[in-house]
This record gives sequence, C-alpha cells and structure tokens, in this order.
Amino acid sequence: MLKEPEMERVGSLGEQPRKVLLVLENLPVPHDRRMWQVATSLQRAGYHVSVISPRPPEDPEYCVLEGVHLYRYPMPPPTHSVGNFVKEALYCLWHTFRLSRRVEREQGFDVFHVGNPLDIFWSIGLYYKARGKKFVYEHRDLCPELYEVRFKKRGLFYHLQVLFERWSYQLADMIIEMNESYRQNALERGKADPEKIVIVRSGPRASEFMPVEPDLSVKRGKKHLVCYLGIMGPQDGTDIFVKAAHHIVYTRGYRDVHFLAIGSGDCLAEVKQLAQQLNLNDYITFTGFIRERDLLLRYLSAADVGVASDPDNSYTARSTMNKIIEFMAVGVPIVATKSIENKWSAQDALISPPDDRPESFGDTILELLMDEPRRRFMSEYGRRRFLECLSWERSEQVLLTAYDRLFCGLPPNAPCGK
Repeated sequence: MLKEPEMERVGSLGEQPRKVLLVLENLPVPHDRRMWQVATSLQRAGYHVSVISPRPPEDPEYCVLEGVHLYRYPMPPPTHSVGNFVKEALYCLWHTFRLSRRVEREQGFDVFHVGNPLDIFWSIGLYYKARGKKFVYEHRDLCPELYEVRFKKRGLFYHLQVLFERWSYQLADMIIEMNESYRQNALERGKADPEKIVIVRSGPRASEFMPVEPDLSVKRGKKHLVCYLGIMGPQDGTDIFVKAAHHIVYTRGYRDVHFLAIGSGDCLAEVKQLAQQLNLNDYITFTGFIRERDLLLRYLSAADVGVASDPDNSYTARSTMNKIIEFMAVGVPIVATKSIENKWSAQDALISPPDDRPESFGDTILELLMDEPRRRFMSEYGRRRFLECLSWERSEQVLLTAYDRLFCGLPPNAPCGK
C-alpha cells in the first residue's frame, strides 16, 4: 500500500490536484461497490473526484460523501423491452451529459472515466477529448452478449453494441478490464492497443469485507442458510435460485433450510411472485439492497452456501461475478455456474453443477449442505485466496499506477522504461 505522502504526490500536479469525473449508468453510487472503491481510492490518493450516476428516490441530486462529489439523476424505469432499452440509453445519456457540464463548471475535471454498461458514453468522451481531456473506458460488462442474453436475440441493437464497444476501445486513453477474458475481448473484437489495457479486478477491501459475528435470526430457526447476492435482472438467474429452492424443499424433501436473496433489480417483483407461486413464502426472504455494510456482513457470515446461479451463456462464460469474490471474502462456500473466470477466481472455494438447470443447482447445493467438512475447507480456502490475490488493496495498486502513468503522458501498461 502506498504511504500517505506518496499518495498525495501521485494525485497532484504541483499545487493543482488532478481532477477525475467518474460515470456509471446501471447502478447508483455508492451502492455500486466497484465504482465507489475506484472513487475513494483516487480521492485518498489526492485526486479531486466527482461521480455521476442514477440515484434512489430518497437521495439528493448532489452531495459530498467522504470527499467525493456525487451528482445524480433519477433512476430510469425498469427495462423489459428493446424499446425501453433504447429509451433508458437516451435518458441516461442526456442526464449524464447535462450533469457533466455542471461538473465541468463547478468542479472541473481532466479525465472523463466511464464504466459500462451501457457502451453509450463514447459520444460524450469524444466531446471532452476535443476539449483536451482524457478518456478512460472501464469495461465492466460484455454489452453485446448482455443484450443478447437479456432479450434473447441479436439484431440491429446487438450489432450497434459491438460497434459502440469498439469505438469506446479506440477512443480510450486507458482501458480498464475486469479479467483476462475481457482483455482478450479488447484485443480481438475491440482491436485495442495492448499498452493501454490494465486489469483491475473487482474484489472488496479486505479491511472492510470480512467474516463477522453472524446474525442467526436470518436463518428463521432453520439449520442451514443458502444465500443469493447481487443484481436481479433477466440475465442474472435469480429465477434459477428460486426454482432450485423449490426443488430442495419439495422434490428432495429437505426443509431444515432457509433461503436469502439479497439485492434488487428489474426482476425483483417477478421472482417474488415466482416464490409465492411455488409456495416458498416460509422458506425464502427477499431483503432488497442492503446499504449497511455491517448488516450485510452479519447476514453473509450466517450463510452456509452462497449461490451464483447465472445461466450458462456467452456472457457468463467470460465474466467474473462480483458475488463470487464477495462470498470468498466472508468465507462462504460457493455453488456457481461453470465459468472460466469464476473458476480462476474461486478455484477450490467453488463447485459447479453439471448444467444450469434449477434441479442441478438444487442437488449440488443440497450435497454441499450435507458435507460440513468440505464446506469448512472451501470457506478457509476461499478467504485465504481472497486475501492473497483478490482484495481491492491489491487492485488499488494497479489502478493508481496506471493513473499516474496516464497523467505523466505514458501508456498505462507499457513496458518499464517506455
């Protein structure tokens, strides 16, 4: 970890602090842990940081939190059709541009840093590059594949996503990828310059995300707790989690278990209705997003198994799910869809069902619940691996070094001496 005086030096040019504007479209900040960690890492390193994102109804349009200036616009409505998808994109593009002009007047910025989805902000990036600012493209999702999975087709808007992704890669002064599979996508589909690409993985801070005293009341008097964590969109497989719960309780007949679904998203109402239809009201709790980190950690620490039930498809095959690393940080054994990147991250802290059918997930979850020694091994292994190579403290070093090179006019990932 950089010492405090060095961090101040990194973020300043003479007496003037380096100024960065971060932009996110799909989640509010600081609810989005990844972008909040980027913001606070830069701020602690001496950068002047502003953020634009959607906001929940109860939050103000502007506030300062931990030294970070937050500019926010009302959340767009849920997206259930291609037409609504286009409306959401235009809505967020307009509000982001509007607020970016305000940030430019009130705070100023040298870098326009966007995190996808969606890959629409290259147009604003082009505008600001013409005004002498740098453009950083944080490629968090494979948007063409995400579109295909969400709407179960390709068509015009799929190919537009491919084009917008490539333009984002080509325009960027620095490209931040989540894993090696995404880096390969940048090189092959995006034709990106490898010297501009850095991999900054997306784990939580080890100093803030750890096992704590569990809140056993969340088990509702049952022996075991199975937990889902994260966004609940059409592509996230929350329905698989609910159907797997039904399979465990009613098909396999194991009822000394409670299921906990932490998070929210476009499909929350639908999966709640599904749980009711499957007669799971006494077996599953939906919490929505949990803002209080201490409460989230108490719930996760009570879990016997964590589930990442994302369907097996072209999107999940190459993506690293945040929930995987968060489960590892708290020492929760994981049942997750087969994925190159999930397996690379978790290794022996994760087991996968043979396919993504709810019955297969249910059988694998139940098998792990019945094997306490294996769960204990997976818990200890996952926590140890997280501390050794996946915590944000390690990713932060890469981020700050790349930003320092960017402001010095050097390629973010060039060989030493170049």
